[in-house]
Amino acid sequence: MSDAATNPARQARRDLGAGAADLAASPFRADRDRIIASPFFARLGGVTQVVSAAGSGLLHNRLTHSLKVAQVARAIAERLAADPGTAPLLDELGGCDPDVVEAAALAHDLGHPPFGHLGERVLDRLARHRFALPDGFEGNAQSFRIITTIDARGPQSAGLDLTAAVRAAVLKYPWARLAGPAPHPRAVPDPPRGAAEPHDAPGTGSSKFSVYVTELDDHEQARRPFAGLLPDWQQTVEASVMDNADDIAYAIHDLEDFHRIGVLQHAPVSAELGQWEADRAGFAALAETALADQRRPGHSLEALRRRLHARDGWMVDDDAFAAAVSRVRAELVDSLLAVPFDGSVAAEQAFGRFSAGWTARLVNGVHVLADPPTRSGHVLLGRTQWHEVQVLKFVHRRFVLLRPDLALYQRGQARLLTTLVEALETWLDDRYEADRLPRRLRDLVELAHAEYSGLAADHPETLVGATGQGPEGRTGVLGLARGRAVIDFVASLTDTQASALLEALSGRTGQFWSDAFVL
Repeated sequence: MSDAATNPARQARRDLGAGAADLAASPFRADRDRIIASPFFARLGGVTQVVSAAGSGLLHNRLTHSLKVAQVARAIAERLAADPGTAPLLDELGGCDPDVVEAAALAHDLGHPPFGHLGERVLDRLARHRFALPDGFEGNAQSFRIITTIDARGPQSAGLDLTAAVRAAVLKYPWARLAGPAPHPRAVPDPPRGAAEPHDAPGTGSSKFSVYVTELDDHEQARRPFAGLLPDWQQTVEASVMDNADDIAYAIHDLEDFHRIGVLQHAPVSAELGQWEADRAGFAALAETALADQRRPGHSLEALRRRLHARDGWMVDDDAFAAAVSRVRAELVDSLLAVPFDGSVAAEQAFGRFSAGWTARLVNGVHVLADPPTRSGHVLLGRTQWHEVQVLKFVHRRFVLLRPDLALYQRGQARLLTTLVEALETWLDDRYEADRLPRRLRDLVELAHAEYSGLAADHPETLVGATGQGPEGRTGVLGLARGRAVIDFVASLTDTQASALLEALSGRTGQFWSDAFVL
């Protein structure tokens, strides 16, 4: 094992808690075991990946997705660590321990709320506009909050008390929305991926981030062993491996899911890729206005090519893009999608060949750069594989995520979450029912109030609109605490729990309240 992997600073736990109950001697293996034993990990089996998997064994949920990400991440880490030409560079950058990478991959989606990315967007809007939380809500930051603060299964009863290395590896976007590090990476001339502000929401901070202001101290402590080795905004090597593994798993298994259930159809995908291939030059010559109607085959793919040039000019190459389109058309469209899935042995074997072949191809394309561009981590896919992942993800987005029937389904879920948050807020404000709040929600209010009171006293600049003195200031802090507690509570539910809890609060069910609603 490398010196970086055995560095005591990387192993240091947040509170130096004794792990007497841990089964593994290795602190990183113990971290992995603590994550797997967490109820937040178990609940991922009931959380949507793209559409709800309730009652179906055919669709991935956040738990099966996380297991596949961990599998791919460990394979990448072991391959890189075994390469004598790469190992010295990995040590110089802070280390790449397969146990750390696997633990981070298992933990990376702990913060995903009910209904997947749709739930994430709804809770962020409510957190910022209804509760004036400057951080809003972000699934990656929620994952970090769970492992450092909310989960109570660690020796110190606050978070999981994981090693600094694993906590740092969970930080896919190692910055807060607005508050750190300084200078904030959104000010970098070519900001890291996710650090820039959304084009349609200037002044709101980074579009992606992995830490709330309430966990800035944990963020700083986790990153301390990497000071001088990496820029403050740069992913650790282990986080970069996890990030690439997430992309690889997502690009492959979501396509499989929607072919299994008949959503991903051969004809429209074939037309899109085939038309663009047949007239690359013609599509490249089209004016931007001509691409507005993306129902016409080939137009959406050309729009993707142009977005890649605008966003990732450091990597994109037109010949590599065209080769990726050809490979995806041959191996996904004309091979896998050409035969409808019928549950037969032959169909399952076709899935196996597609999944295993593409996973091995992409994993083998991962390499390490000593001095990467700001848009990338130190670990990245080769140019050929990078373009292939972009095309695979395009097929998923264009022919699954943008379907009108999925939008109809998701609008109902968004309304459900919004109504649930409003109902819980009303309950918190009801002084006649305050003593009958769910114990879990009351604990979360107390936790958040202590956090925001401390920040108001020591770092008031992080709490926009809640830093006044006297009763008004205290009310502001309490309002933030209640808002964060409601968001934390709802984010910890499964899809089914969220639906059942709203049914109970709406009086539409006679089922008694159950601890099953609460972690």
